[in-house]
Amino acid sequence: MKEIVIISGKGGTGKTSIVASFAALANKAVLADCDVDAADLHLLLEPDIKQAHDFIGGKLASVITEKCIGCGRCEEVCNFDAAMFNGPANDVVSRTYTIDPIACDGCSVCFHFCPVDAIEFKDAINGRWFVSNTRFGPMAHARLAPAEENSGKLVSLIRKQAKQIATEQNKELIIVDGAPGIGCPVIASITGADLVLAVTEPTISAQHDLHRVIDLTEHFNIPTAVCIDKYDINVNIAKSIEKEFLDRSAKMAGKIAYDVAVTKAQIVAKSIVEYSSNSLKEQVVSLWESVLNMLKL
Repeated sequence: MKEIVIISGKGGTGKTSIVASFAALANKAVLADCDVDAADLHLLLEPDIKQAHDFIGGKLASVITEKCIGCGRCEEVCNFDAAMFNGPANDVVSRTYTIDPIACDGCSVCFHFCPVDAIEFKDAINGRWFVSNTRFGPMAHARLAPAEENSGKLVSLIRKQAKQIATEQNKELIIVDGAPGIGCPVIASITGADLVLAVTEPTISAQHDLHRVIDLTEHFNIPTAVCIDKYDINVNIAKSIEKEFLDRSAKMAGKIAYDVAVTKAQIVAKSIVEYSSNSLKEQVVSLWESVLNMLKL
């Protein structure tokens, strides 16, 4: 079983469009959308959800109003200003404390320090995760709720589900749509992968961010390839990227020209290789073949 993760140093480089095309070309690979903070692979693949589960990423504190004596100990020990003296009255005091669920970091300090055990510590539902069927094969994906954390933990769960599906269905390849950047969800996406494909574009900001991505994959000793999307909008920077990263551990996997067909394909929920029959499709197919060669599949 091989696993390729497609990531980018910044958003908007065309990463998900390439993932959808790889899915179309792969002949029933297992798919995983690990860009959980802004998942959008489902918009192109229109999955038929077979399983849906709550994602419990941590715990949150809450005050048991009937027990609260209004002593203020929770407010004293909270480093996140989540404890507020604005709760309703009970049989003991005219006002009680409440915990702001948005400000609460789930550290449990107030729970341990409350002198009358008036704080409970419950599981927090941070989002939902799914196992679905698509026209290109099974897919594990998720939706992190707005402003929620623990996206790295959710990414690890999605990758685990994808590997389990691949094992059960005897699939040879897992294609992962990773998150942009170099943060926790990206690290959770790439750790232990067989190959990372970093998608960039010929701009100064994307070139800078690609350097950070390569630093990250080198740190984890993961084989890395680079694709320059929309390379023809600035040929000089595209050439500079090729030269710079050929001097590093990354390999150049391919280049894709700018084409409005990409946007048109997105509008009708199709991958590039399904929608286009011109040179754009040929470039994506060439990129795919290069990736397969690097994976030795």
